[in-house]
Amino acid sequence: MKMWIALILAVFAVGASAQSCSCNTMKWASCEGNPCQCTILVGDMMKQKLDCNTLIPKCFLMKAEMYRAKKGLSTRTGIGGKPVETAFVDNDGIYDPECENDGKFKAKQCNNTDECWCVNSAGVRRTDKGDKNLKCEKLVETYWVRLQLKHKPVTGSLDTQQLKTAIGDAIHKRYSNFNKDMLKEIEYDADSRMIVVDVKKPKGERQSDLTKLAYYMEKDIKALPLFKDQEKFEPVVAGKKLEMENILVYYVDEEAPTFTMKNLTGGIIAVIVVVVLAVVAGLLLLFFLRRRQNQKYNKAQQREMDPM
Repeated sequence: MKMWIALILAVFAVGASAQSCSCNTMKWASCEGNPCQCTILVGDMMKQKLDCNTLIPKCFLMKAEMYRAKKGLSTRTGIGGKPVETAFVDNDGIYDPECENDGKFKAKQCNNTDECWCVNSAGVRRTDKGDKNLKCEKLVETYWVRLQLKHKPVTGSLDTQQLKTAIGDAIHKRYSNFNKDMLKEIEYDADSRMIVVDVKKPKGERQSDLTKLAYYMEKDIKALPLFKDQEKFEPVVAGKKLEMENILVYYVDEEAPTFTMKNLTGGIIAVIVVVVLAVVAGLLLLFFLRRRQNQKYNKAQQREMDPM
């Protein structure tokens, strides 16, 4: 009888261990063992170990997302502006990155092609693209991100101070007790329903990783949450859940990016060409008008001198 009781207890213990062995910060993770160890597939038969006590590094997340996309697995469903002149957004989207062992991006990325570029600590391209001879001396740190959020319409007005407190509390609670001291400023424009959050750390500080916060929040708002609980980022203001409908992230690095004219989009180039042509046309028109006036003046002067 005692043997049966011990066996039943052992079965329950194994079941309880299996339920508790999970990764709350990564829904695609596979977890097993005692102590619990979680991994995620980033390639064929390639497993990346995860620390589920904190947010997963962005480089590992992007590799996992690219692998799942290649295999046809689910990855997603379908006042602001630049804080400084050197700020930029991620216009290239997701790619298959090269990661360091600790989850940091390698400074040079090629996406398994012969075309390469340099990235910042957020994995966002900060130079023009080149060939495999391109030199990326170091990984430049992103020390400031601006989160430009837009919430869906709500009934009644929102108290600005309550909103700022709710945003700070929600970020701190949802993103692994994120340090509130790095939330430098929160602005709100009720007419446009725009919320601007500046998250900044001191230059040279390497303990905090702002890119994790930005990537997790982008997924919460634009696609599906990466967390196991699948809840959205919805701050509660005076008892009302504030649902977000859009987010734009600006990155500010410790060193300015080195984009050149080659990086300009076709639309911007077209505008520049039109402006240049308009200026040239204006100068030509002014030249011919002055020339015509001079010709009239010379003819009039000649008529006056004829009787003489």
